Amino acid sequence: MESPYRDRQHLEAAIRRIAPWRVLPPLLAAALGVWGLPREGSMWRDESVTWQVAHRPLGQLWELLGQVDAVHGLYYLLMHGAFLAWDGGLWTLRLPSVAATALAAAGVAAVAHRLAGERAALVAGLAYAALPPVQMYAQEGRSYALVAAAVVWATYLMLRERWTAYAAVLLLGCWLHEFAVLALLAHAFTARRSRGWRWSAAAVVVLLLPLALVSARQAQQQLGWLGRPSWQDWTAYGVLAAAALLLARGAPRDLVRVALPLALLPPGLLMAVSLLHPWYVDRYVLYALAGLALLAGARLAAARHWWPWLVVAALLVPFGWWSAWLRTPQSRKDDVLAVAAAVRERARPGDAVLFMPSRRREWLLSSPGAYEGLRDVALARSPAASRSLQGTELTAERIRAALAGADRVIALQDPEDQPLDPYPAEAAKRAALASGFDLCSATGVRGARVTVYARPGGCG
Repeated sequence: MESPYRDRQHLEAAIRRIAPWRVLPPLLAAALGVWGLPREGSMWRDESVTWQVAHRPLGQLWELLGQVDAVHGLYYLLMHGAFLAWDGGLWTLRLPSVAATALAAAGVAAVAHRLAGERAALVAGLAYAALPPVQMYAQEGRSYALVAAAVVWATYLMLRERWTAYAAVLLLGCWLHEFAVLALLAHAFTARRSRGWRWSAAAVVVLLLPLALVSARQAQQQLGWLGRPSWQDWTAYGVLAAAALLLARGAPRDLVRVALPLALLPPGLLMAVSLLHPWYVDRYVLYALAGLALLAGARLAAARHWWPWLVVAALLVPFGWWSAWLRTPQSRKDDVLAVAAAVRERARPGDAVLFMPSRRREWLLSSPGAYEGLRDVALARSPAASRSLQGTELTAERIRAALAGADRVIALQDPEDQPLDPYPAEAAKRAALASGFDLCSATGVRGARVTVYARPGGCG
């Protein structure tokens, strides 16, 4: 029987064998993830969709996916299970993304270690965890951090030629969000000559087809809000491409063959396709930043001069400011919890509520306490009954008739600088309020306006 002293020696030796590149990147990612995770008690509308859908009964959730949002179906099912296990509010909503980002940082380090050594692994993993866009989606209740983790570890499995595991992990990423399939184009630059990769890639595409067919039917409703890439999108891609190409100079050739296509091809192709079919949003290809982190890690690890590290030190100030700002409600388009709080302050029992446009019903769906005390006069069928995200509304004529019986209306509207929806039902809402009500108050809330209308003389 070994002595306690010998056991302690074995434990200390095991701890010393734990390489920093294995531990520090996921630890940094996790620490940055939990820093300010509640974001001052705020939630934006995309996260609200996750919240309200994940809280639906499983049967209703399944019915919804047959109509809309099938592309996020697996993620909603995972979050449904997470909330069943522990309904911890914003922590439950966002912790899966924190864990996924830590896993992705570990994966970036593992890829860099295989291609460029321990020092590059440590720097690359830390760089990935510290990138502000990575930090942003590490604290968001959406699927993008999970997709990035799947793509990164699929890249590692590709290098190990573990083709069954590669196909399974990449398919998981694609079922979490089907634009993960663009990683196959990047992987082709490294592994296209491998018969195992070709079979694995074919299996991923074939097994993704059911989701692709369903989501293709939903594409207009799902992506109709998107426009073509803006000049800001092209500028951001240009900066990414320039940085990646600059870092690729002098980096190990094997690493460049993996990292450069991963950084450039998925976002570049999606932007090009979006000139015809607007599908591009940068978060859909968040995993491309892993390629940039790999290149940065390799170059910094091999640097023999002080100036690259001076550049890193200079970036710490803007990156630090950016990181702190990401933990505030102002970093997102709106704040549904602040909207709900403003409604609770202003609403009276029996007030009508009007969502302008109708998709802004999402602002109250994750706060049923604020919503249930109001009369949703334009609602025809609830989200659950209509198997939709925000429900269906009455026709323009019936909305006007419903408003005729209201004395006081709480209207939830976009900010004044946003374009007005031209649809007849939305025009009817605006016309009815303008002709039959006085504006009592208008309160700006992050990304929204909460306005109170009353019949003439009723504002007091």
